[in-house]
Amino acid sequence: MKNNNLFLKIVQFLLVGSFIFWLGSYISRHLVVYQLFEPEGLVLRSVYDVENLKTVWITISPLIVSNIIAFPIFVVLYAIYLIVSKDSLKKEGWLFISTLIILVTAPFEIFLLLKDYKIISLIYSSVIDSNKVLELVRERITILSSFSLIEIFSYLAIIFLTILKPLSKSDENKREGT
Repeated sequence: MKNNNLFLKIVQFLLVGSFIFWLGSYISRHLVVYQLFEPEGLVLRSVYDVENLKTVWITISPLIVSNIIAFPIFVVLYAIYLIVSKDSLKKEGWLFISTLIILVTAPFEIFLLLKDYKIISLIYSSVIDSNKVLELVRERITILSSFSLIEIFSYLAIIFLTILKPLSKSDENKREGT
């Protein structure tokens, strides 16, 4: 039992770490990418031209790669946590809602991660085609438009739910109700 408890704590630690790493890099990535464009429309700012865009793509690439790596790790660790922990989705409403948020947003995020993979493969190719990368970035932004913002707020809600743990049924509440 003690080994299971230690394993659960290790999984929790890795889960929280991967979540923080993914969400932080996700927000950072969006802040950096949106700074490339004018506030109105997806018109590239006049500061950038084809020559310095290559440097920008190489600079941004670690943020994109960290998203590609951290999100699947987070999802796998979350699944392991659900299997290993003794928390019941029926008794822990906060865990149920968090699981629903992850299950609903994961397919869309995986779709966007595939777009990110295409972007990264172009950036790390021998000759960077800045215009093609720019088109893929624009496509990624427009394809699900405001989903990224909704996802950020949803995952911030998971932090709130995990800290406060609302909608939890305790044994005392169960006894008082019967």
